[in-house]
Amino acid sequence: MKTAVIVFPGSNCDRDAQVALRKSFGSEPLMVWHGDATMPAVDLIVVPGGFSYGDYLRSGAIAAHSPIMREVVKYANSGTRVLGLCNGFQILTEAGLLPGSLMRNANLKYICRDIHLRVERNDTVFASQYTKNSAIRIPIAHHDGNYFADADTLRRLSGDNLIAFRYCDEAGEITDAANPNGSLYNIAGIYNENLNVLGMMPHPERLSDPALGGVDGLPMFEGLVESLAA
Repeated sequence: MKTAVIVFPGSNCDRDAQVALRKSFGSEPLMVWHGDATMPAVDLIVVPGGFSYGDYLRSGAIAAHSPIMREVVKYANSGTRVLGLCNGFQILTEAGLLPGSLMRNANLKYICRDIHLRVERNDTVFASQYTKNSAIRIPIAHHDGNYFADADTLRRLSGDNLIAFRYCDEAGEITDAANPNGSLYNIAGIYNENLNVLGMMPHPERLSDPALGGVDGLPMFEGLVESLAA
């Protein structure tokens, strides 16, 4: 099984993703530079967090036009698993792989802390090792994590069960108080229609080892290993 992490100018979580993939898959992921025009055959692509291009224009807007993103789109459309984390989620929306957009946090401040997410479904390759409706603890670190989409898109995401994770309290209740950034429907992550692309603002790679203070993010990577090995 081969994995890849895309590296942009301003990425600051690419090494975190690299470590999480190395630990879970037992092999070294490819670190693919954003300016590369081609990508070797891989089974999983991670678009990591950070502040690609300094978040100029809009978060992820410039990175979405990097040469390597044409390959990421091609791979995603052919069924390859793609995981976008934080800035990676922003890039995937800007590249058209996921609907909606990520706007400034409602309080207009950068937020960096642990939050809770409710697992909305566990019948995907990304969430198969979680329990549906369980609450997991995952860190966030973003300034532009306020998910927005038009009413038709929100109805489709909800009706087609494409919401992956929602901000919740420790007991798993979806409340306004548990929403750290103002995201509509408390959305923290969404899938594409084929369920092979996941974008999420929280950082599971930052809680994937006991040395990091928790392992609530580890099941995501373990589930990917199991699904890709099948």
